[in-house]
Amino acid sequence: MAAKVIDGKALAAKLREEIAAGVAALKAEKDVVPGLAVILVGDNPASISYVTAKERACREAGMLSREIRMSATVSQAELLACIGALNADPSIHGILVQLPLPAGFDEKSVIDAISPEKDVDGFTPTNVGRMMIGERCFLPCTPFGIIKMIESVPFDVNGRHAVVIGRSNIVGKPIAALLSRKSANATVTLCHTGTPDVSRYTKDADLVVVAAGRPGVLTGDMVKPGAVVIDVGVNRVEDSTRERGYRLVGDADFESCAAVAGAITPVPGGVGPMTITMLLWNTLESARLACGVG
Repeated sequence: MAAKVIDGKALAAKLREEIAAGVAALKAEKDVVPGLAVILVGDNPASISYVTAKERACREAGMLSREIRMSATVSQAELLACIGALNADPSIHGILVQLPLPAGFDEKSVIDAISPEKDVDGFTPTNVGRMMIGERCFLPCTPFGIIKMIESVPFDVNGRHAVVIGRSNIVGKPIAALLSRKSANATVTLCHTGTPDVSRYTKDADLVVVAAGRPGVLTGDMVKPGAVVIDVGVNRVEDSTRERGYRLVGDADFESCAAVAGAITPVPGGVGPMTITMLLWNTLESARLACGVG
């Protein structure tokens, strides 16, 4: 069986066209331009790269992008004051603090300081709580993107068995919660480092979301024939044949899993492009709510 490859780049491009159209419509109807503020503390190269990609995506969608760079030596009080000012700024509809923060910052207090109405990353306790009880909220961007990818297969999770490998607060726990909500109605098993035999569960799964942060966690002999595999992992492995000396792989062994699965996401080009896309989606939704649309 040759699995269908779920093209995250293509799906993200399609959704970004919809977002750009929504931004243009909001500007025409309400004279409102959705604004996203991204706070970058320190000079972590990976964080700088992510922030640059977010800025570019905002511009392409017609959104206002405001980047605020702060030194790694800035105090927590100064960072919180910056967030407070953005909370009160009507031109800003989404606030994102790029993680991880440098050592010495209390990340929980920083995230908690963001207004839930502008928490387009879906990380504040208010939005997490609303998600858990099925209320309207901003969904965490990567799990939200995963849901969109599953829908694009198309694959109906209603009544199916879904296995999530990994219990992070950013991906594992939220996607397990979303799949178990009545709107999805899957039966969800959450596996993690304390699970003695993960394959016992994955072999029975119609859908596997693997977000463990380690290459080779899921192999083809662990996958039920025809299952959908969503690979969230991005890992560097040494490869002397590449100019950079490494290549990117997921948490699933792509070749062996693709030989068994019905559909699978690649790495790169799978879940990754969807994360920033759903950040834009949430920012547009926040702007709409702020001016009474939707």
